[in-house]
Amino acid sequence: MSSEFAPKYAIVTASDSGIGAATALALARAGMDVGITWHSDQEGAEEVARQARELGVNAVTAQFDATDLEDAGRVIDELADALGGLDVFVNNAGGGGGQPFLEMSLDDWRSTVALNLDGAFVGMQAAARRLRSQGAGGRIIAITSVHETQPRVGSAAYVAAKHGLGGLVKTMALELGEFGITVNAVAPGEIATPLNGMDSGDAENTHRPGIPLTRPGTAEEVAAVVAFLASPATSYVTGASWTVDGGMLQMGPQAGSHMETDDWRKG
Repeated sequence: MSSEFAPKYAIVTASDSGIGAATALALARAGMDVGITWHSDQEGAEEVARQARELGVNAVTAQFDATDLEDAGRVIDELADALGGLDVFVNNAGGGGGQPFLEMSLDDWRSTVALNLDGAFVGMQAAARRLRSQGAGGRIIAITSVHETQPRVGSAAYVAAKHGLGGLVKTMALELGEFGITVNAVAPGEIATPLNGMDSGDAENTHRPGIPLTRPGTAEEVAAVVAFLASPATSYVTGASWTVDGGMLQMGPQAGSHMETDDWRKG
């Protein structure tokens, strides 16, 4: 089954800008028709769809709210129907700010976990059920974060959700392998996206002493790893987390031993 995998249809959530948009276009360049979702920026989603069509593939758009847990799965099913099938599902919807643990309200906790973990569960389950019913294998890829494995002061809910998402990916890999469905995570570090007040062009001009490659990454660099994991070349890769962080996570002990102030405690 895996040796015959030839993906034609992909859905990328939150693909109206940033990593999601770059991923949808990377998959379009690989020849896949793409389903593009948006939460509030329909114009951005339509622009991404236009660019995808210029690459010679079909593109359809839909509004998707990862926190609407009763409706999110239906949107994925409808997009797959509109495309004519599903081979690759990329769960990119997520985000959220941070608050000190002692100051966080239960509502803030729940909204962040709902967006980053509950919504991911609903979307990936809908995709997995579709892939299993088709009987031709498939790829599910979750965009997590370096905080899938490492904490950050002031981001308890986000870090907990991303840790949970990493665990979900691994469990899904165990359970879905018999159907020829691989499940992997891509864990970005600091990426130059509108969410971070930057675009890809800013990456080369932004110096980051604490990152071995000295700069933030670009959305296109993350998308390239996703496209690789979505390809037939990764037929024997599942349950893995691919870090795309310029080496930042490798700096842990060294960065700690060289810190001279307690400023990091402030987030």
